[in-house]
Amino acid sequence: MEIHDVLKQYWGYDGFRSLQEEIILSVLAGRDTLALMPTGGGKSITYQVPGLVREGVCIVITPLIALMRDQVEGLRERGIVAEAIYTGMTREFMESAINKTIGGKVKFLYVSPERLASRHFRERLKQMPVSMLAVDEAHCISQWGYDFRPSYLQIAEVRAFFPHAPVLALTATATPEVVEDIQEKLKFSVPHVLSKSFRRENISYVVRKANDKLGELLHILSKLQDSAIVYVKRRTTAEELTKFLTSQGICADFYHAGLSALQREGKQENWKAGTIPVIVATNAFGMGIDKPDVRIVVHFDIPDSPEAYFQEAGRAGRDGKRAYAVLLYNEATLTALKKRVTQSFPEKKYIREIYQHLGNFFRLEEGAGAGFAFEFDPDAFVKTFKLDYVRTSAAIEVLQIAGYLECTTDVHARSRISFLVVRDQLYKIELNDALAERLIEFILRNYSGIFVQYAYVDEGYVAEHLGVSRDLVYHALLNLAQRRIISYIPGNDRPYIVYHQPRVPASYLHIGRDAYEDRKKIYTRKIENMARYIESENICRQLYLMAYFGQKEKQPCGVCDYCLGKKKKVQVSDIKEIDDRILFFLRQSDREVKDLIHLIGQDREWVIDRIRYLLECEKIVYKSPTVLSVSD
Repeated sequence: MEIHDVLKQYWGYDGFRSLQEEIILSVLAGRDTLALMPTGGGKSITYQVPGLVREGVCIVITPLIALMRDQVEGLRERGIVAEAIYTGMTREFMESAINKTIGGKVKFLYVSPERLASRHFRERLKQMPVSMLAVDEAHCISQWGYDFRPSYLQIAEVRAFFPHAPVLALTATATPEVVEDIQEKLKFSVPHVLSKSFRRENISYVVRKANDKLGELLHILSKLQDSAIVYVKRRTTAEELTKFLTSQGICADFYHAGLSALQREGKQENWKAGTIPVIVATNAFGMGIDKPDVRIVVHFDIPDSPEAYFQEAGRAGRDGKRAYAVLLYNEATLTALKKRVTQSFPEKKYIREIYQHLGNFFRLEEGAGAGFAFEFDPDAFVKTFKLDYVRTSAAIEVLQIAGYLECTTDVHARSRISFLVVRDQLYKIELNDALAERLIEFILRNYSGIFVQYAYVDEGYVAEHLGVSRDLVYHALLNLAQRRIISYIPGNDRPYIVYHQPRVPASYLHIGRDAYEDRKKIYTRKIENMARYIESENICRQLYLMAYFGQKEKQPCGVCDYCLGKKKKVQVSDIKEIDDRILFFLRQSDREVKDLIHLIGQDREWVIDRIRYLLECEKIVYKSPTVLSVSD
């Protein structure tokens, strides 16, 4: 089927957006391709269309469970068979998805990068008719990027199973050195990058110095009628800021990684539905969420890098309408930003101490632990050993890069249920609840031995088969547990520490240059660029960000705080002078627009603005598409 027919049949669109068609044709030609597209640029279409055209299954690798679920649901609604394998699924459901894929019944299989480390999954993967690999958030494969994840390095190993399957790597944020690193790590046969301009015409970037950041935030949000995101660095800040805003009459809620999966899902859905217009969140919020009508993104705290800032700010205005990205700062927060290098790269002695503490925390003997996974409560850990949370997290990250261990949520404590009543008693109980009756019937039909032992249960899987929401299933199970009909132990999303090597004496730890010194140098540069973005007073904000990502455009955006401030400086007398000069030169002879701009010698944007004004007033006219003349 031709790609335009696929687009029309499944999505109802008559044509592709900028760069989408070029990316799709590149993949269909069998070329490894790295696509750089800004947030909201329609990345998923670029692998879904060729995935439908090519014979076999497209494997989509993404760290975002929320995106997996949304994408699978969206594809199924279009009549396309898609499956996802993610944290917390039952083994039965996982095997079912794998078997369907091996049997050629699935067009898209979404998996997390951590899944590729599983020997069992790799063996099953080899049996699948793989047509292509799509790697979302591809910057995560580069340790020079802002969100390096060691699990992404598994992707290159898997590529060897399918030598003829092209890879499409996708990211919204990558500097030139990260672009090069992504292609090397993914073993591109030939370097090939397709890039869309990072310019977002509808976003007005604003940096605002505010000694009273709380007051300034309240001022911004009090005028808001649509959705907003407020980004902060810490979980406690998210909760305290939400409490402050609600006390001032702003309808807000908080979101961070410390909440349960059910809590996060509920808050996210309330925000997406518009019930809660303002979400105050850490960077755990937003990836994979496509809400088009976000009118403003406020950074209450300064991000660590221009990449993180650009990604988060880019969640505003995906509908193409005017939106604002506002960064608030004061001297104290700017000083704190410059000190983050020390916090993010504690001394190697401290890192060794954290390694020692982790071993003691898990009661792990030296020489043991390779392949072991331990449920990890970071709050309890720092409290037990009286540690600094930020420096501890940074030390664990260095230990990950060095290859000793990994902190992951992919190992999951799944929900479990068992019956507390015998089967004969169960039939005598009057439930008086249609959902509870259907739920029990489903459990009895699908889970064996449940009267004598616990069975793992996936609330999402049950909900899908019963045609209700996951939240309803969760509360129905809780209700049955409260009535002492079942025992129900909900799963949790706490991270796990997985040891890749046996525990060694802390003094034996080798923390190499690539895990520490090189990364510290790169991180320092990112912090410096972030500080420069804030302090710069002589460049368009959009142009600064684009230059950081290696895009050499010269046309100012015209809507950021710098551009608007520059416009205000132009006095009425200057405007009249520009108008007079335009008319003077055109009375001499007809002129090309570009020549006229050069002759006037003023700010290019202002000259274009005055040309438009004179055209509207019919004082000048176009003689040809590019030549201006004075009206007769």
